[in-house]
Amino acid sequence: MNVVLGADHGGVILKDAIAEHLRALGHDVTDVGTHGTVSVDYPDIGREVALAVASERFERGILVCGTGQGMAMTANKVSGVRAAVVADTFSAQMAMGHNNARVLCLGQRVLGAGLALRLVDVWMTAEFEGGRHGRRVSKMEPGTEET
Repeated sequence: MNVVLGADHGGVILKDAIAEHLRALGHDVTDVGTHGTVSVDYPDIGREVALAVASERFERGILVCGTGQGMAMTANKVSGVRAAVVADTFSAQMAMGHNNARVLCLGQRVLGAGLALRLVDVWMTAEFEGGRHGRRVSKMEPGTEET
């Protein structure tokens, strides 16, 4: 699978571990940074990954910051993107299976590396179920608000 990764300084260590893990599994991984612990603004990286997924250049994206929350808030501002913060395997499965969240957001300061890699594995192998979930997800698109 073609995956784009990004992190701020609060998530770079976990992002690097995820990149190594995914490459070892045979996935094509593009890492847009950051590549060190010097402070950077997470919205810049979150937007870059979300736009890359929205353009369909990448099938999925993974963002890491301290909690995952800031990255998710940023990514969800990009039309056509649904980003989910997860901290358990059930939520990781459902984020893709029911919500077609093609951007996964994780918090380096709240997850251990072992759990984070398990969440990535569950999310990467999950498939969007469509059907009634497709109908519901389509109601989240801009311009579908009821008046």
